[in-house]
Amino acid sequence: MFLEMRTYVLKPGMTNNFVERFAEGLTARLQFSKLLGLFCSEVGGLNRVTHVWPYESFADRERIGAEARKTGKWPPKTQEFIVTQENKIIQLAPFSPPLPEKKLGELYEFRTYTYQPGSMPTVFERFGKVIPARTKISPLVFAGQTMIGPLNQYIHVWAYKDAGERARLRAEASKTVEGWPPATREFLVMQENTIMTPAPCAPFK
Repeated sequence: MFLEMRTYVLKPGMTNNFVERFAEGLTARLQFSKLLGLFCSEVGGLNRVTHVWPYESFADRERIGAEARKTGKWPPKTQEFIVTQENKIIQLAPFSPPLPEKKLGELYEFRTYTYQPGSMPTVFERFGKVIPARTKISPLVFAGQTMIGPLNQYIHVWAYKDAGERARLRAEASKTVEGWPPATREFLVMQENTIMTPAPCAPFK
């Protein structure tokens, strides 16, 4: 299994318009495969939406895309709102949990760490040792590395009820989880962080 994570930068003020158009076509699209989530940025890069789709294989991705297009309702007609598009194919880490079937919070933190080429096996090893203890404090939605798109990125997404809980639980993790955060700074090139909220049409209820 892999995830396809598509991020659109929108014209200012057009997020609601994009989400409405996306929702119009979503019922037709969900006949063929699940949507992990549609998220709108609140902190970090603004005017962004990200949708994440799980697939079992590239063959499934191509087949499902073709079937969805035959409905005439997908992809949604959102072109007029879009400034740029970015697509990433993410291979899930061995310690990534089963993908959620329900909403895990009202706030989702997308953390993207770019590492030196060749360092990802060590990064996975070090994160894997401490993830079980860390996820006892707050849920990990998924974690993995980019295979297509910008490379050498480790992406991990955490869910919280709100910003206050995020601050409190992150502080708790730093104090109580031995080895958290794992020591990977020697390989780090860049870090990015975006706080996002699930759109009303997302399949999380």
